Amino acid sequence: MVGNSLEKLLVSSNCADSMPDQEAADPPDQISVHGLRVVGIVGVLPEERVRAQPLQIDLDLYIDLTAAGMSDALADTVDYGAVCDSLNRTVETSQPELLERLAAQLATAVFAVDPRIEGLRISVAKLRPPVPHDLATSGVQITRRRPA
Repeated sequence: MVGNSLEKLLVSSNCADSMPDQEAADPPDQISVHGLRVVGIVGVLPEERVRAQPLQIDLDLYIDLTAAGMSDALADTVDYGAVCDSLNRTVETSQPELLERLAAQLATAVFAVDPRIEGLRISVAKLRPPVPHDLATSGVQITRRRPA
């Protein structure tokens, strides 16, 4: 998914600056962590402020995996277990009203895990949205590059 279709999507949505610089030349390598289930307080409604709810996090990390592909050494890649620990800690300690804010906090936490992470795409979804409709999930997705 990170090929030409992603580049077109980013350009059409004015998010091209959110991807690593190498995106224009070559698609970046990526590590995917999908389906991480966490529980946290997030939301505007009174019941969301007092009761934690289940969330799902999907994350794509953009990082050069050339060295790890050659060495077969964990030291040459990002430890996604450490990334998951960081995501879980952030959800447990943060209580934002908006998923947009939580996604931004999660992105900051992920960049702190490993300086080799060039960029990321993260989505956060409420698994039980508090609406009177037959809705499976509600969520946000952001794409960021490492801050300078």
